Amino acid sequence: MKYVFFDIECACVFKYTAKICAFGYVVTDEAFNVLAREDILMNPKGKFHLTDRKGHEGLVLPYEYEDFKKYPLFRDEYPRIKALLEDKETIVLGHATLNDVNYLNLETKRYKLPSFKFIFHDTQFFWMNTEGEYTRQVGLGIMAEHLGVEFTPHRAVDDAYATMRVCEALCKREGVNVEGLISRYRIRGGRIENYRVQTPSSAGQRQFYAERAKEREEYHRAHEEFYRYVNKYMHRRKKGGALEGKVFCFAKDVEIDVPMSVELVASIFKSGGRYTSHPAECNVYIARDEGGMRFESAMEGGAEFVPLERFREQVLEEA
Repeated sequence: MKYVFFDIECACVFKYTAKICAFGYVVTDEAFNVLAREDILMNPKGKFHLTDRKGHEGLVLPYEYEDFKKYPLFRDEYPRIKALLEDKETIVLGHATLNDVNYLNLETKRYKLPSFKFIFHDTQFFWMNTEGEYTRQVGLGIMAEHLGVEFTPHRAVDDAYATMRVCEALCKREGVNVEGLISRYRIRGGRIENYRVQTPSSAGQRQFYAERAKEREEYHRAHEEFYRYVNKYMHRRKKGGALEGKVFCFAKDVEIDVPMSVELVASIFKSGGRYTSHPAECNVYIARDEGGMRFESAMEGGAEFVPLERFREQVLEEA
């Protein structure tokens, strides 16, 4: 089995357009010995428009832009790129590979070429699984630095080579080869076929999202239970009590600890205080610690911060 690592650079990328100007690849054996490497340059048939995600001035590619007019079009290089990626004896890999696969998909549509058909893996997704972190996408540079790999960014073949070295270092750290890494974390590769692209997935990722969905469900259930109590009993609060004129707001993690939050808000109502879900409208903010958007909003509104434990002690003393 061989590994082919690839990376793509585009002259411009829009929602329905990705004009490829460079396809870099590195082919290795299972021991990561390099068998071939090349930077296939192509005429993108369009101007270079390189911006970052916010639309500001973006990357500067290490090529002479005028030179691209001399290179073949994507449709001319398509046959050998397709043969490389669809080789049955090859595992296809990249970094944030889904982006590059989408670029290939857009270019095949642009030139009315048959869809690519292959399975692909992603070193970024490998990293997520080894770290058990599925909410943060780590860039190739950060991974390379962490694993002691050096590279020159944004020359396609160099990015492909760095991706290979990062994968090699990750496999070495895990004590397996690529197939072993895929098996250990039960990773299912992404797929492109009939112009449809499917993202990679894994058992760990599915478990993570299932647990997060359960946490969200529990949060919403607790949130609704707390506010049912608030809405039912606030208008029955004691008038003229010691907390008359005080408007309280809890941090979210306090609100959803329902037995405690209901006990606290009941004591507030018993003493004439009110409760609001809007921290900017309160004059007393209760939380375990300082910090967070709700805390900042309350402080900007002139509220007093009272640590949760101190407030609970006061409530218990008064009870």
